[in-house]
Amino acid sequence: MLLTDDQGIERPIDALLFDMDGTLVDSFAATERAWRTWAEIHGVADRLRIAHGQPVEATVLATIPEVDDATLAAHIVEQRRRETADVDGVVAAEGTIDLLAWLQVEDIPWIVVTSADLGLAQARLGAAGITPPLIVSRDDVSRGKPHPEPFLLGAERVGAEPDRCLAVEDALAGVESGRAAGTVTAGLGDLGADIRLDDIPHLHRLLIAARA
Repeated sequence: MLLTDDQGIERPIDALLFDMDGTLVDSFAATERAWRTWAEIHGVADRLRIAHGQPVEATVLATIPEVDDATLAAHIVEQRRRETADVDGVVAAEGTIDLLAWLQVEDIPWIVVTSADLGLAQARLGAAGITPPLIVSRDDVSRGKPHPEPFLLGAERVGAEPDRCLAVEDALAGVESGRAAGTVTAGLGDLGADIRLDDIPHLHRLLIAARA
């Protein structure tokens, strides 16, 4: 299908690469809750900086840049367990279930490309009632977003060329990752993506029009 970007350029799209948190899944409250707990336990609540759309280590390093490697590794394990255990209030973003059902009917390939580890991804997607055909998690890559590796692997797994994939994101790091991978980018909000989205239903309408 041909999807017109915000510059009026038609872009051929064969597959969709979706971020998870903040895109397909509304997990904001759970994420904030888990990080506030971590920060309070470790006495850094006054300088907590949550790196949305990036792996756990990004938030730890943004908050405690002086942390040594061994302590960083311990923080990562601790926080992954905490986040995976807390899915209270995690739901599918508005319009997500309808969009994914439509993609299945239309036989359009899609994949989740997330900065979460596989356990957390499965927990949150399960809580939201989403069963993706494929996932790229933090466990699958050596470098997370904003590096292009996650979306390059996503395109490979879904069987499409990167420049014929639409990377759908809610965070600047994710848009940068998708752009560096050579995908067409769609951003929820003002992220400087190729296509600016108001919400998931907006994306659904654009895809239906492109499919017509």
